[in-house]
Amino acid sequence: MVGVQPRNGWVIWLSLAFGLLLSVSPLPEFMQIGRPLWVALLLTYWVLALPHRVGMTTAWVLGLAQDVLFGTLLGQNALILTLITFLVLSLHQRLRMFPMWQQSTVLLVVFGLAQLVQLWLNALTGSRPPTLAFVLPALVSALLWPWVCVILRGLHQRLNVN
Repeated sequence: MVGVQPRNGWVIWLSLAFGLLLSVSPLPEFMQIGRPLWVALLLTYWVLALPHRVGMTTAWVLGLAQDVLFGTLLGQNALILTLITFLVLSLHQRLRMFPMWQQSTVLLVVFGLAQLVQLWLNALTGSRPPTLAFVLPALVSALLWPWVCVILRGLHQRLNVN
């Protein structure tokens, strides 16, 4: 990998910006509770695919952008995305070898832990009463992981992002 120039980095940032747009797009009221963690899903793919390009700093900056976009406590989503990135980077070598269903199961646990921290932070700030529905976005995101992975892998290979 010595001497390899980074190419098409704009694809990474464009997909992450698209994730931010998806996270604030309107959904019917009954689907709001199970809104997928789009930014976390896209960030997870790029961390697994290009750990030398996308890491903790990217997660922190993206989380701050999400905080500003949602109007939440500054640093809350940054902490959550950094935690997800840390866990994915810690499991990076294993996750890449797992079949898709095992990746989804591991990501269910990772996203569930992130949602638990989010619930804890919301309870500390008094902005939302604790309910067991916090697991639903993690479950929906884990179920969407195979499709997100296939779409981004095709984009990654077609545009030769490195």
